[in-house]
Amino acid sequence: MLRAIIESVYESLLRRQINHIPRHVAIIQDGNRRYAKTYNLDTSKGHNAGADRTEKVLNWVHEIGITHISLYSFSTENFERKSEEVDELFRIFKERFQRVASDERFQKNKIHVKMVGDRSLLPSDLLNAVNIAEEATKHHNKFFLYVALAYGGRNEIVRAARKVLTDVKEGKISRDDISESLLESHLHDGLRIPPVDLIIRTGNELRTSNFLPWLANGNECAVYFCAPYWPLFRRIDLMRAVRVYSERMSSGQYTKQDLPAITPHS
Repeated sequence: MLRAIIESVYESLLRRQINHIPRHVAIIQDGNRRYAKTYNLDTSKGHNAGADRTEKVLNWVHEIGITHISLYSFSTENFERKSEEVDELFRIFKERFQRVASDERFQKNKIHVKMVGDRSLLPSDLLNAVNIAEEATKHHNKFFLYVALAYGGRNEIVRAARKVLTDVKEGKISRDDISESLLESHLHDGLRIPPVDLIIRTGNELRTSNFLPWLANGNECAVYFCAPYWPLFRRIDLMRAVRVYSERMSSGQYTKQDLPAITPHS
């Protein structure tokens, strides 16, 4: 009870210190397995606890006013884990995507759901659940949730380069047409995702693991590393991260990029 009161007071203090809210926050959700090990739980329970925490965090970012959030849920490197763990993760992802169509929050808050990553690497049942969630929310335009599955930053750029080369080969564009903006238009399956303002990584890991490199590293975004494992990530941890971004913006050295109005993705 006392801790809850203290955290409430501290959160109020943090709110007063925040003058700038990031548009796009990317979160590297790390620590599910270490959380499970710490509490002598099965790995699957750690991943389920992480999924539950994700739903709470989505509520928090919406309340704060963040409109775009990207979640690094499963990287291409994660395929190297034991098949049983990968299957369990895919089961959890499938279950959560299936909830989207019937979850009133996604309708009420106009949450637009989109997956980023290599769809060819996902099993058909999970991909079907993803497609249904995307279809059910495709006209929503208040809040944008990007879930990175089978995602790797380098792989993303390679895939975009292949698409550009295919267009050149087919005569749709010439070599002289190739530019940064053209390559960017082929990233993330053509989604118009705004630059990342803030990266958060949990689990006390001090690296960004090549997450959204074009949108993050090229835009000098703020980075916040914190100790709690993802299932233990708190609202005040989120507020601290946002404060880091706000302080960066208040310094006057950085400005938000002017971006076109975001419209629902087809």
